[in-house]
Amino acid sequence: MKIFKYFFEFLIISIFFLIFKLIGLKSSSYISGKLINFIGPLFRSKKIIKNNLCKAFPNINNEEIEKISKSMWNNYGRILSEYMFLKKFRSPEFKKNLEIEGQEILDKIKIGKKPVVFISGHFNNYELMTMQIDKSGINVAAIYRPLNNIFMKILQDKIREKYICKNYIKKGMSGVRQLLTLFKKGHSIAVMIDQRVREGMKLKFFENDAYTTTIPAQFVKKFNCNIVPIYIERTHGIHFKMKIYEPLRFKPEDTVEKITLDLNLLLEKMILNKPEQWIWTHNRWKQ
Repeated sequence: MKIFKYFFEFLIISIFFLIFKLIGLKSSSYISGKLINFIGPLFRSKKIIKNNLCKAFPNINNEEIEKISKSMWNNYGRILSEYMFLKKFRSPEFKKNLEIEGQEILDKIKIGKKPVVFISGHFNNYELMTMQIDKSGINVAAIYRPLNNIFMKILQDKIREKYICKNYIKKGMSGVRQLLTLFKKGHSIAVMIDQRVREGMKLKFFENDAYTTTIPAQFVKKFNCNIVPIYIERTHGIHFKMKIYEPLRFKPEDTVEKITLDLNLLLEKMILNKPEQWIWTHNRWKQ
């Protein structure tokens, strides 16, 4: 039964988390990156990664696929271990590890008190983006896809609510209603636009049809709000660079489809910057 499988996975990961705590952030990030780099390709995700890369880059060869995959798994492993250190990431001492371009944009949003829609994708380390929004004094609610493993979900939810932001909303129609309520109360929202959503619209992403969330576009049409993209990359080890883009404004005549397509194009550019830092394991083009 899946419940036993999930519990076993939870026990294994909990043991690793305990070890990570004992050996510290820098060593944990390095070791976990190497470990997942080794065992990651043993799972079925390997086929999904290859298919995704071939869709995004039709002329890619096996050597390039292997190179991007190895770097991605390394990043994935680092993110896993870093969950145990989100408290440290939130502390003032971590400031030297995170270079921010565009902090003044977040400061203006805070002062203006007009909610916006933050968008991004699963780049490395994506949790730091919502954390930085919250640290900047902006009331924010983030929509997310819960983990399948219920035991890991409980742990992840607690960590996120304690160190990232207090308002994590489960994706789906009920989640959208919660977001609407919070937005009307002045909360900005943060949406990862790179995951497949069944209730989304089938639109071009790297020239292939992919179900895409239309939540940002719907908020633009309903509230005439700005969209603020954010991108983060790992420069080396446990050092990161985050870019907050200038707010995007759309014309009243722009449709939900056009806005969503424009955001897909922006996401593509982010991915192309460093493909190995995007998580390719999502079955993004599943029909």
